[in-house]
Amino acid sequence: MNQSWFEMQDLKKHKLNNSVWVPLYAEKLIKNNIGYGKIGYQEEFLRHSSLMIPVEKRSVIENLDINNIEFDNPKGLNFVFGEYSQSDILKADEFQGTHLVLNQSFDNNYDIDEWHLHQDLVINLGLKREGDIWVCPRKGYVEVAKLEREQDGSPNILKIKNQYLKDYLCARGCGIYVTSYFSRNKLFNNKSILTWKEDVKSSKEEKDYWECRVLEVHEGGFPYGQNISFTHVSRIDVDEDDDIPDMTSFPDDENTITVSKEKSFKGKKLYEIIAELWKYEWINPTKTSIITLGQKENIDIFYIVDAAGNKESGNELIKGGKWLWFKPSLVNNLLSMRGSFIKWFTKDTGSISCGPSSGVHFGVNELGLISVYAKDIGKLPLWQQQIWVGHNISPEGGISKELHDSQVKANPASTKSPEAFLESIINEINIASKSQFNLPFFRGHEIVNELMNSIHRFRAVDENGLLSLAKDIARIIVDDVDVESLKKIASISKSNKIGSIKIIENLLAKKIPQEEAKKITSPFVGVYELRHGDAHLPSSDIEKSFELIRIDRSLPTIIQGYQMIYACVDNLHNILFIINNWDEIKKEK
Repeated sequence: MNQSWFEMQDLKKHKLNNSVWVPLYAEKLIKNNIGYGKIGYQEEFLRHSSLMIPVEKRSVIENLDINNIEFDNPKGLNFVFGEYSQSDILKADEFQGTHLVLNQSFDNNYDIDEWHLHQDLVINLGLKREGDIWVCPRKGYVEVAKLEREQDGSPNILKIKNQYLKDYLCARGCGIYVTSYFSRNKLFNNKSILTWKEDVKSSKEEKDYWECRVLEVHEGGFPYGQNISFTHVSRIDVDEDDDIPDMTSFPDDENTITVSKEKSFKGKKLYEIIAELWKYEWINPTKTSIITLGQKENIDIFYIVDAAGNKESGNELIKGGKWLWFKPSLVNNLLSMRGSFIKWFTKDTGSISCGPSSGVHFGVNELGLISVYAKDIGKLPLWQQQIWVGHNISPEGGISKELHDSQVKANPASTKSPEAFLESIINEINIASKSQFNLPFFRGHEIVNELMNSIHRFRAVDENGLLSLAKDIARIIVDDVDVESLKKIASISKSNKIGSIKIIENLLAKKIPQEEAKKITSPFVGVYELRHGDAHLPSSDIEKSFELIRIDRSLPTIIQGYQMIYACVDNLHNILFIINNWDEIKKEK
């Protein structure tokens, strides 16, 4: 704690027009655990109020202070004041302003006030409220506004990101006027912390005003050296024993008694230093409204379009006729965003998006690289292009053959992606098992649903990613097997401690030869062994595990990831076929 805390240079220099967050309304008190009137007591208070005003009326704000733009009465309590007042509007002689935060009181001692972000702002910026946070789904669920509360739940500050506020202001042809009040005070046993001798010091810069005062007080907080007088008046004409007391007569000297006293304060002298700052700021709108009105952004992104490394802007790509190439690491980045998705059309093509909007048609080439029609990227919003461009590379390996078939030949491939069938085949096996044996095949643990969307070939961007993919496949297949149910179906005793894969093998061996059953389950053995491959298995054993899955280790890891998923899905289909035809299959002897 030093003099600079009272001088408030940090608050004086801070400009909301350039801040990331803008407080639209705030009332916040921060104090320490020392009781008022004792040495060390410290308190800090801030208040922000704001009013949206048409830009052409900016000149009138020179005559507005904090009291002018505060809520004239608690909204919703017009019945108390007897005159209607629209909740979001402040009317003055020369202008009409709009409150973007509405303070709702409930006229009782139980319910705390509620602050509402103006509906027009919420709807036109496309915001969604989640608790005390407003997010923008069409911008990747970015946090736009947030309400903070005290421990008792009462609101103390509602702020919004400057970028979104200014965009909305542009669409409305308005700016916003923010008035702020700050106070800081603390009690000392002397005033040596200050370098100036005056008890009152002040400064003014344009309309902003700062003042610091030193008050002498007794310990306990009462003014030093002063007395307090008080008068006690009581009625003497009402008998408490009367059945019906009557006190309708006007009080006068005859029916009242008055006692006056004076008291002096005691306690050692302390010094209370109080600093206050009144601040006034105007926030300008942006020149274009990209979010609210969808106006064109004046920023462009450049992409590599040929083997020589030449680049073209996103706007140029819209002309069409070219493709772009991206590293497979792009997919994991896109899918890390909330609302993202990947859908598969064929073995090597699909649609992907980092948000809940329509996706981009992509293809995977023989090197595991992603190719996309350039025009589709050029049409994406800027924030999405910023993700894509970080993975853009020079063309290599040609465009995906299946993407070419679809976009050039207009003859989409009839192949299927194993990723598209993993969840459905597991569900179908469970349904078939319950129908055939009246017992489940898989337990259906909740972790399976969480992991399912992460099972795709693009996890395998490198060797570690390939092993991580194997681990998650093992978790949703091997670890989720309902061991007790399958033991009953396979006629295996409960005391037998064999693993889930061996149980599946023995179950299948009731209808097909043991070697064929072992061949069906071998990919599951491989992924199960690989789950610890990065830490526990020697390289020779790791390669044997890959052999069980029938993976070509000479291919890019992305392609190996595809082969891993395909081997598991293909053999899950074999299991489904056997269960569905359980009664018709006669085991060869």
